[in-house]
Amino acid sequence: MTGSAHSLPGAWISGIGLLGPGLRDWPGAAAILAGEAPWVPAGTVLTAPEQLPAAERRRSVRVVKLALTVGLEAVTAAGADASALATVFSSSGGDGHNCHLICEALASDDRQVSPTRFHNSVHNAAAGYWGIATGATAPAAVLCAFDGSFAAGLLEALVQVSVDRVPSLLIAYDADYPEPLRAARPVPDAFGMALLLTPEPGAPHFGRIRAGLTTATADTLADPALDTLRRAIPAARSLPLLTAIARGESGRIVLDYLDHARVAVDFTA
Repeated sequence: MTGSAHSLPGAWISGIGLLGPGLRDWPGAAAILAGEAPWVPAGTVLTAPEQLPAAERRRSVRVVKLALTVGLEAVTAAGADASALATVFSSSGGDGHNCHLICEALASDDRQVSPTRFHNSVHNAAAGYWGIATGATAPAAVLCAFDGSFAAGLLEALVQVSVDRVPSLLIAYDADYPEPLRAARPVPDAFGMALLLTPEPGAPHFGRIRAGLTTATADTLADPALDTLRRAIPAARSLPLLTAIARGESGRIVLDYLDHARVAVDFTA
């Protein structure tokens, strides 16, 4: 792990949000990850948060619903003011269903792309809807690092907290692709998670993390079905860290990132 433990970027975890297949929210998922309840696979159910105005609720696509749901869960659990938070949005590819519909339009005789489809196609769409829903005017970073997008977002958020000494809300999310795009990018369902990271411990808090690069092998999950989920959806690469948090187990967690480097997270419960 590069750098001394003292110099590595770190933060306290003050809020968590989670939504994915068979994982309806963080409290329910925490029980599953802690081994207190079985994981029952089920399709992710996405709804547009009531914080969005009616017009934006109608226009919101899958990744927008996903990102806002988990982000608001983390903020609400921490009792934080969403409008004042810096944010990091990280996704491996945006909304595949919206991309599919645009491709269909371009392949048709009409070739007219809906303005709503177009503005939902940009990678920072979720950040824009977040600003509308919460009134946030703080800086928002929007990242994409393919299958390493969760780790990239985590590093960005930790650096913000460590350098600027301000809370940062990390929202990592990915949604499924329809055929024929799924044949090239086989993401099977939607999965999103959020961590509210703060420079000082909140009340309550879930522990403290520090992170840096490593060449060690990424951790897997003991449950084969959950590990299949971890490997299938880029944002689900967060599951080993979330498992340690759910179990209150301090230690080092190695997360997938790049071909030549992973991210090692030192977690103190």
